[in-house]
Amino acid sequence: MQFQNNGAPSRQHYGGGVSCNGATMTFSPFYMGNHTVPYDDVMSQRSYTIAENWGGQVNFMFPLDVSGLRQCRRIAKRQEEKLRLDYELVRVLKCAELQRKGFMITEKSRVYSMCNDVVPIVEYQANKKAAVKQYLKTECTPKKGRKLPWKEQEYECPKQSTKK
Repeated sequence: MQFQNNGAPSRQHYGGGVSCNGATMTFSPFYMGNHTVPYDDVMSQRSYTIAENWGGQVNFMFPLDVSGLRQCRRIAKRQEEKLRLDYELVRVLKCAELQRKGFMITEKSRVYSMCNDVVPIVEYQANKKAAVKQYLKTECTPKKGRKLPWKEQEYECPKQSTKK
């Protein structure tokens, strides 16, 4: 619930022209007062009158069409996912552009980790191939039998649990 003091329905804005109505509680305080000094026919003061009214009004508003609200929130969620994807793609493009030009972000920078996961495909494939080769060498045993020259060596590896 959102507190507002102007009586307008609550709207959550998600960018891209997407905004959804939500439940709203409004509180409107008021004061009406009058301080008067009445005069008689000869303009002499006879009394002093004070009239004061204080109060407040509380309103609760909520959308009656819940299905429309749900649909709006689904659209907003997709909009947020799109914005997140756009951010990540621009980040990767700019990091790759820096790397192509021979630059990098220094380790002492607060944004150093921003480009750590952006690596050239050739480097990724070489690292993966080296890791697989190391795993086969340390964890697996070559299969016995005749190896054909045009085929790669086959290995027997221990079963790994898929549970996390």
